[in-house]
Amino acid sequence: MPELLLEILSEEIPARMQARAAEDLKRLVSEKLTAEKLAFTEVRAFATPRRLALVVDGLPEGTPDRVEEKRGPRVGAPQPQLDGFAKKLGRTELISPDFERRNVGGAEHWFFIERIAGRGTDRAIAEIVQETVLGFPWPKSMCWAGNKLRWVRPIKRILAVFNGAAITLEIELFPGDAEALRQGLTLQSVDLMKTVGHRFLAPQEITVTGFADYQRKLKKAYVILDPAERRAEIERQAEAEAKKHGLTVKRDEALLDEVTGLVEWPVVLCGKIDPAFMGLPPEVLTTAMRAHQKYFALSGPNGNLAPRFLVVANMETKDQGAAIVAGNERVLRARLADAKFFWDQDRKVKLADRVPVLKVIVFHAKLGTVADKMDRVRALAAEIAPLVGADPERARLAASLAKADLTAGMVGEFPELQGLMGRYYALAEGENPDLAEAIAEHYSPLGPNDRCPSAPLSVAVALADKLDTLVGFFAIDEKPTGSKDPFALRRAALGVIRLIVENGLRLSLTRVLGEALRLLRPDAKAPSVIAELLDFFADRLKVALREKGVRHDLIAAVFALGGEDDLVRLLARVDALKAFLDGEDGANLLTASKRAINILRIEEKKDNHSHDGAADTALLKQDEERDLNEALALAREVAAQALKGEDFAAAMAALARLRRPVDAFFDRVTVNCPEADLRANRLRLLSRIRATLGTVADFSKIEG
Repeated sequence: MPELLLEILSEEIPARMQARAAEDLKRLVSEKLTAEKLAFTEVRAFATPRRLALVVDGLPEGTPDRVEEKRGPRVGAPQPQLDGFAKKLGRTELISPDFERRNVGGAEHWFFIERIAGRGTDRAIAEIVQETVLGFPWPKSMCWAGNKLRWVRPIKRILAVFNGAAITLEIELFPGDAEALRQGLTLQSVDLMKTVGHRFLAPQEITVTGFADYQRKLKKAYVILDPAERRAEIERQAEAEAKKHGLTVKRDEALLDEVTGLVEWPVVLCGKIDPAFMGLPPEVLTTAMRAHQKYFALSGPNGNLAPRFLVVANMETKDQGAAIVAGNERVLRARLADAKFFWDQDRKVKLADRVPVLKVIVFHAKLGTVADKMDRVRALAAEIAPLVGADPERARLAASLAKADLTAGMVGEFPELQGLMGRYYALAEGENPDLAEAIAEHYSPLGPNDRCPSAPLSVAVALADKLDTLVGFFAIDEKPTGSKDPFALRRAALGVIRLIVENGLRLSLTRVLGEALRLLRPDAKAPSVIAELLDFFADRLKVALREKGVRHDLIAAVFALGGEDDLVRLLARVDALKAFLDGEDGANLLTASKRAINILRIEEKKDNHSHDGAADTALLKQDEERDLNEALALAREVAAQALKGEDFAAAMAALARLRRPVDAFFDRVTVNCPEADLRANRLRLLSRIRATLGTVADFSKIEG
């Protein structure tokens, strides 16, 4: 069946935008084809630094005839209403055959019948391509040469082929260009079957007739179209090049993705690092190579950083890349010379002597300077330290030095090394390793894949820093809204959750948040700020648990109890509830509890009052009622004791013993009996089922 091939060739597309652009191109064209009733079997999109390409397989040669209907006013409606319907459809009056009268629900309505003849797929595709190009959703775009068309970078040419023939497009690309003026400011058919290969290795025009031909000829012209293939080729060459020197490539998935978007024809080359710079901290070397030059670091057999690097060139050269390697070595040497200068100069000033400079760095206009923040963090870290097994005075010292490296030249050059450089400077001054690690780790964890600190001193300072940030911004009403979170408060909250949960810390969030707020503003409205923060933590915890596969309804059922600010205990409840419901007794009791809750909800609404309270034993007429009442009393007592000892499995086991008396009650007892006193007493029994189960979770929130 016919195939559509589209390529948009432009100046270099930023690597970070390529994958999203390919997906957007695929989505937009697919949606527009579907809207045109053009069926297809497959759509694939590709991106290189200079081109977006799309192939659609299995298209028909033409669009089918179709009929579209629009329902209008009732027959006999006021004339202005009928005229308005006709005018909206481009008609002056309701005359057949475009309009019909039909009976709908016992009333006659006017219907507009539009019969749309099919057309050639190439004509439909021309419109689709033009609409897609002109309305493409780049996060950032530009226009050029006075053109109204916006694109991420100037478009050079477009290739559009359907069923082996060019599609004529009316897209203005080069206003003011003499050749474009001569051609009438349109892309001519002859252009739309041509592209070009690699900018330097094969800049000649290539004529293509279809996707297989296009991909094959591009590869001969030194362009690997598929990003996955380019990525795999970079990995293969990198591993082979490293193996030549007895080294291994340090894995860096993000850098590999970025470099894949920088080259069309990857050629991996190996360069040397000047031995004079190998005394720099390894993070400095790798950051200098990665951030500015996009080089891959290599490690030796012992795991240490090797004095070599890999650069991915976009060229094949007659000298096998010798000049490219020499040029990159020269550039890296200059970068590392700067880094060595900062390293040598920074160590001349002690961290403690850098602390006063923090007074001139504004943290936030309403929250003071970085020095003000660290005064609060120091006091809060000392309060948290005993709760996590750290020494309060050591926590004070670590917190006071934690951000001192922000004034260092190395951090000014490489901001991503903040904290890490503080560790190196602290060790150089003879500080204990645990204090140096606390300085390095107080920013951690930065994300879901970042390692979570576990040393007590590190945990104390990291918690204090994040809690102060959260309390501060909530106190000044700078909370996240929708997708906006300029101060990364969601990340800070998730960091606090990970620090608590992964280290099994038994601390009250209410208490530590209250202390952080007191240190910030003794006169602040503590209850409202803390309540908002607890809700914020609850939302973040739900997100974290859902990502781990924990059922959202179980999380909601436990959270609904309220008053729980010990995250470890809360998660233990969720785990116990899941195990309980996974068993037969738990699943059956859930069904019975929902029946009880539903009956109560209906009857309490009907009676306009609650049926909470103990059942009157004198009104328990049937054995099943008495058995259930006794079982509820026992289960509640056992569950309460188990919950007091935080034995949630035992609490659930106590509830499991309710299954049989509850089943028997519903099998043999009529709740809504004619006798009013018996009915009310039986509804109180149902309320006791609800209350007993509610000691461990709100079962009404659980699905199933």
